[in-house]
Amino acid sequence: MLDLNGNQTTSYDAVHKIWSGAIEPSFYNDDISIGQLIFRQLQRDTQRVFQISVSDNTRLSRGEMLQNAAKVGAYLQQQGFSKDTQFVGIVARNTTHLAALAYGCMFNATPFHAVNPNMEERTVLNLFSITKPKIICCDATEYELVKNVAATLAASIIILSGHVAGISNIQDVLQTQLNANYRPATVECCRNRTLAVLCSSGTTGTPKAVTISNSRKMFDSHCYLTSSDVQYAPSTLDWLTGLITLITAGVYGTVRLISKEPYSVDSFLSLCEQHEISWAVLAASHIAMLANSPNVNARQLRSLRHLLFAGGHTLVATLQKMQSHLAGEGILRNAYGLTEVGTLVSCNYCTHTKPKSVGRLAANMQVRIVDAAGKSLGPNQTGEIYCHNAEHWRGYFGNALATAEMQDSAGWFHTGDLGYFDDEHYLYIVERKKDMLKFLGMMYYPHEIEEVIARMPQVAEVCVFGIWNETEGDAAAASIVAKPGAQLRSTQVLEFVRQHISVKYKQLNAGAQVIEQLAKSANGKINRQAVKAAYLQATQKAEIADS
Repeated sequence: MLDLNGNQTTSYDAVHKIWSGAIEPSFYNDDISIGQLIFRQLQRDTQRVFQISVSDNTRLSRGEMLQNAAKVGAYLQQQGFSKDTQFVGIVARNTTHLAALAYGCMFNATPFHAVNPNMEERTVLNLFSITKPKIICCDATEYELVKNVAATLAASIIILSGHVAGISNIQDVLQTQLNANYRPATVECCRNRTLAVLCSSGTTGTPKAVTISNSRKMFDSHCYLTSSDVQYAPSTLDWLTGLITLITAGVYGTVRLISKEPYSVDSFLSLCEQHEISWAVLAASHIAMLANSPNVNARQLRSLRHLLFAGGHTLVATLQKMQSHLAGEGILRNAYGLTEVGTLVSCNYCTHTKPKSVGRLAANMQVRIVDAAGKSLGPNQTGEIYCHNAEHWRGYFGNALATAEMQDSAGWFHTGDLGYFDDEHYLYIVERKKDMLKFLGMMYYPHEIEEVIARMPQVAEVCVFGIWNETEGDAAAASIVAKPGAQLRSTQVLEFVRQHISVKYKQLNAGAQVIEQLAKSANGKINRQAVKAAYLQATQKAEIADS
């Protein structure tokens, strides 16, 4: 719920020290599955364009998407998929028939397990060994990655895009005969039934298999969308933003714009101009790339009405620059959520006035700030963020121990993020709990130093990390990407930090380097551990060369 100024409402219970988003009933019956909702939406105005693939050069109407998805659903039914413990595996990019596959799974109440195509074969095997899919769907470009995994699990393969000789193709599935009276499966307690399994971000270790429930929470936060909107997200289906985009397009009947190509500033600008994107969700790093590009201007982005970003910290200067390219305030929004929660925890519609905040709470969401002793804290006190969405979570598939660590017996998710609320009930993320560093006995967060370095006019992106030694602790080091055309030396960065941070323990005591790009995970998040590893490797090479 939004107040008169267009901001989400959040209240605070000072007795129990709990912040709560607005209580909002759903417009939809909880006994109706997401698949049933999408089926009904696609039956309307069947000639209207539903999906445009710019990389495959295809267009599908609502009617065509409905037919394709229904045939996938009928095929799964014929193959004996009837339980929510029988999975379809997906290792695919955003190609023409990915949506029909996912919707068909939803129609048949068959959960899918989506894994990122950029992962190593060993990780793919480890993840699929948890859910044991009977079918694995992939693009031809990922066949070599998948074939050994499928053989190990005795799973069959279906190619979604391209062709592999002797291997079943999605076009074969789309030849399935469809009964004129075909309807999606009806299941009991569908709200608690597993819709999909996605991967955790993996920023704190091996990715886990996160169950996502068949619940309206997936789309309720975006009920402002209409059939006149054009949606775009570069995320693949294995990320929560990719799944939310897929489901909201189906439920609200927007135009779904997709591309199998990775995000780039030039391609995004071209898509905005050609297709008039009105809603987009990008990674925080994508916003940094876009804001600092010399090619961007307000004319190219004039169609945007909702530009959400998530998955990492964004610098204030970057947000201010990005805001200058948009048609008005409230378009640029910082969204905070967890795959485990399955939706947004909060969203900041006021990045122009509170750029460091992740906003007020989403509807039907509750949050506590908790210290190390488990005591709830009040406003302006920093602790771990616990959140509760009054929904059933089936946990990490096949991992009861990790599930218990993430969600306690009262239903509170322990996010691992440190943060606080200000006096106006805006939430702030200080840092990942595990990112906290200690040097010379003093605690600090990489984010604090990153904010300072970002003030340098030559800096586009920065990542600070700790390099440990047994006598001092975690000495800060930084990897920096310069803006296009800018001249920047590591010595300039070191001197700038010395001038703007007075305490020794927050200096770049382990050095700095200027590099071409920062390592990122598959969904665009800066991978702090990978950046650190590259830094150490470069430092080691330099030491060998000097010896």
